[in-house]
Amino acid sequence: MLRHYTMDKKSLREIKKKATANALAEAAFELALDRGLDGFTIDDIVQRAVYSRRTFANHFSCKEEAVATAALTFKSTREAEELIEGMSENTPLLDILYHLMKMQLTANHFWKMRKLVSLTKQNPTLVPYILSAFHRLKITAQQTLSELSHGRDSDEYIHLLVGAVYGAIQPLYDGSLHVLLPGESTSESCEAATYDKYLDTIFNYLRNGFY
Repeated sequence: MLRHYTMDKKSLREIKKKATANALAEAAFELALDRGLDGFTIDDIVQRAVYSRRTFANHFSCKEEAVATAALTFKSTREAEELIEGMSENTPLLDILYHLMKMQLTANHFWKMRKLVSLTKQNPTLVPYILSAFHRLKITAQQTLSELSHGRDSDEYIHLLVGAVYGAIQPLYDGSLHVLLPGESTSESCEAATYDKYLDTIFNYLRNGFY
């Protein structure tokens, strides 16, 4: 009973920590959109999020890092957890990754990433933090698949799988690939493939080969 209580306290502490980081990141992102990256300070961020500078320092090294992290703030991971719990141990990693990508890369995520890419045109200092945020997405996916693999698949295969999928997604952030993103209407780009169709094409290549 004591062990269960301790684990619950630890879980609650992690949830609170993540919620605090998300709130700070969201506040920084909103300020960047409203005022530009040079138009606000860390004091403005903590005032908007109702936290202290010390709390900010516990989560981020600078305001650029907080702004870039906003693209990774997801409201809940419960849906992903329920999906994983409902899958058998024999479920192919490719199928797991497909469903996780559909949950993770939402219209809100793409909108934020597009805004961040736009901000880098006036603020190149954001670039390494955006790349770092994207790298964290990939690492999280690799760790998740490694845990669910239960040793069935090699680290090399998992690394290749995640690298291929996220590499195909990255051009969607700057619009260099003509794909209709979630939330965009067909009238905005009637000749573009939908994001769902594009994702299906990527995974079909991975399942059947590049022929």
